[in-house]
Amino acid sequence: MLSGKTVICVIPAYNVQDQISRTVKGIGSYVDFIIVVDDRSADGTCDVVRQIQDERLILLKNEVNMGVGGATVNGLKKGIELQGDIFIKVDGDDQMDTEKMVDLITPLFQGYDYTKANRFLHSKELNQMPMLRLIGNFLLTFLTKIASGYWNVFDPQNGYYAIKRSVLELLPLDNLHNRYFFENDILINLNIIRARVCDVPIGARYADEKSSLKIWKILLYFPPLLVRRFLRRVYKKYILYDFSVIGFFYIVGLLLMSLGSLFGAYHWFRSVWTDMVASTGTVMIAVLPIILGFQLFLQAMVIEIQEIKDQSAIIKK
Repeated sequence: MLSGKTVICVIPAYNVQDQISRTVKGIGSYVDFIIVVDDRSADGTCDVVRQIQDERLILLKNEVNMGVGGATVNGLKKGIELQGDIFIKVDGDDQMDTEKMVDLITPLFQGYDYTKANRFLHSKELNQMPMLRLIGNFLLTFLTKIASGYWNVFDPQNGYYAIKRSVLELLPLDNLHNRYFFENDILINLNIIRARVCDVPIGARYADEKSSLKIWKILLYFPPLLVRRFLRRVYKKYILYDFSVIGFFYIVGLLLMSLGSLFGAYHWFRSVWTDMVASTGTVMIAVLPIILGFQLFLQAMVIEIQEIKDQSAIIKK
């Protein structure tokens, strides 16, 4: 037990027969249960797990491949059944430094609800990260900051995190994205319930593991999801649950930018089709809503950033 708390470690595993043993064996004795969820692996992952001698170990097997999100949710639900108080999610590919797990847990006793490892504070590990993966992470980090509202959080794709049971039970586990968007989706939903989130500097290890996440899939698949989740977050947090000026600025700003863009696009195509240049007045009618809308949208972002800073300052005190 850690300060009288039951600690659960959930490990989604898919085709990691060469790494899963090192991952499990690296988990400290303060963890009460280790739940490995085999996500319909095509290799010997299950056989390797069965051979590990650890009385804390629980093996779950998905009948169909559910993705990292679906596998993690199954493990978290099992942990809730076991009356866990603190839940830690670790990938099965031995990329995550389990020796630093205590560092991840500690802020949960200092007022935070969710802590997440940040790989980008260690230059050594960053140099080991493949360039395409690095570019993809930086791009998605910026987009996720906008979508989630957590401007104090970096490296949102990092799957090494810890969460309190009281907060976990407020999340719509069955409605979270099942695959690689899972971590981003958690952050967005945490913001809706106003959970307190912080980064913990923990590096990663890159060795013989192979990532199935391709950069082109990220760039095509994630942005539309982030836009939809952003709109849902703004509606739920700032309109449905508690009407706020932030929601007003976001919605009106988006409407003005959309109307200005549509009006401008229509007249641009019309000019091309008829070979007639649009008048200065027409151009101004298109540009002004875009400028005003962008200013309102930016103001909403600034207010959110300030709220996060104030929240962090209160916790530190």
